Amino acid sequence: MPIRIFPAILLAVAIASASASAMDRVAIDKKSHGFVLAPSGKPFTPWGLNYGNRGRLIEDFWETDWATVEKDFAAMKALGANVVRVHLQFGKFMDAADRPNEKSFDQIAKLLDLAEKTGLYLDLTGLACYRKADVPAWYDALDDAGRWAAQSRFWEAVAGRCAKSPAVFCYDLMNEPIVPGERRKAGDWYSGKPFGGYDFIQFIALDPAGRTRDETCRQWVRAMTGAIRGRDAGHLITVGMLPWVPQWGYLSGFVPEKMGPELDFISVHIYPEKGKVDEAIANLKGFAVGKPVVIEETFPLSCGREDLQDFIRRSREYAAGWMGHYDGLSRSDLEKLRDAGTITMSQALMLDWLKLFQELDPNR
Repeated sequence: MPIRIFPAILLAVAIASASASAMDRVAIDKKSHGFVLAPSGKPFTPWGLNYGNRGRLIEDFWETDWATVEKDFAAMKALGANVVRVHLQFGKFMDAADRPNEKSFDQIAKLLDLAEKTGLYLDLTGLACYRKADVPAWYDALDDAGRWAAQSRFWEAVAGRCAKSPAVFCYDLMNEPIVPGERRKAGDWYSGKPFGGYDFIQFIALDPAGRTRDETCRQWVRAMTGAIRGRDAGHLITVGMLPWVPQWGYLSGFVPEKMGPELDFISVHIYPEKGKVDEAIANLKGFAVGKPVVIEETFPLSCGREDLQDFIRRSREYAAGWMGHYDGLSRSDLEKLRDAGTITMSQALMLDWLKLFQELDPNR
């Protein structure tokens, strides 16, 4: 063999190996109402974690402490996760209604690279306004049309950065959006009921302007989806929906039957209550409207380990994926705190959850 040919063979082998180890993209499996990897055709079951670190959002530290992000991603992978849900605050990514913050978007590119290297898919949840201090005054001062335009520009920029990466599981348009039933006062975009210092609920409009709630939902989803599809024709799109509430029904205005045709799959957040697993399953069943269903948030917040275990196992009849929570301490970290007698109540709860997460892993 001529010596000059040998490097070419090595290069070809290296390229082939890299190609073989590259991540497939996640697609919808229409036959099973679930997910599949493309082009391999392997079934894919989302089993993931909402990511934070000691109560912090990723933007709080990813520019100054990237090593922590890397460590946490490795720990979540070791726990058995294949999806990480990352919450992106609007104010950290947009300097003006039509001007993205390129430095922050460079961090998204860095996160995509880490996800690919780690073998984790990303649920990119956008338009977050969880902390009032991080929301630009100019953003809250916009009217409905102006806010939708700014939100569309955000998603256009995100999709532009992410379109080529196979590591994107989905774009979640917003966490727990609500559409108003009547006109709200200017700037009144939030629930005003923070949980743990964060206000997770956001209105998508202030003025119904003669539209039904269903019409407002559809128009908003189509505006956001259109912005994404202008840059990314392939990655999946969903919305993180609130559950059905016994006293109020679909209080958010996002009704699964109406939203199903607008989304690639349905996402719902369900935290079972103690002794009420039957009710939680009935709630979930209402979201099974012919599209894959992902329980994008669940946790033993209002119930014990046994109830949550029962809920997850029984939910397999309707759900195709599940996501819990992770806050920067691995199972071994928490076990060390427990053994030292210094573990807090919230840390003990997290430890119990991480044990259950590993035990119920559907991909094992």
